Amino acid sequence: QVQLVESGGGLVQAGGSLRLSCAASRSIFSINAMGWYRQAPGKQRELVAAITSGSNINYANSVKGRFTISTDNAKNTVYLRMNSLEPEDTAVYYCYADALNGLRLQKYWGQGTQVTVSS
Repeated sequence: QVQLVESGGGLVQAGGSLRLSCAASRSIFSINAMGWYRQAPGKQRELVAAITSGSNINYANSVKGRFTISTDNAKNTVYLRMNSLEPEDTAVYYCYADALNGLRLQKYWGQGTQVTVSS
């Protein structure tokens, strides 16, 4: 089992920055991958950024060059630094972790945090 606790969302003007945090309940060395999805009203949930245990990183094309995912292994925390925010980035952001539960790879979710970018 992995519990994920998110923080850092809020309201920001276009062009501004926010940093999201996601603290895991166990060592991220034991987690296969972590990252962030987002879901805007009326849209499907989409992958924003992900980092694997081998430090491979992927970003959605829409956020490349603006968002940065990173980890603090000592704090079992993954961060999403979001710069040059646009109104189109407005969504609920969900942290996730892919981790083994016994022999089965399972996806765990945080509670979600609202990011609102005003124009």
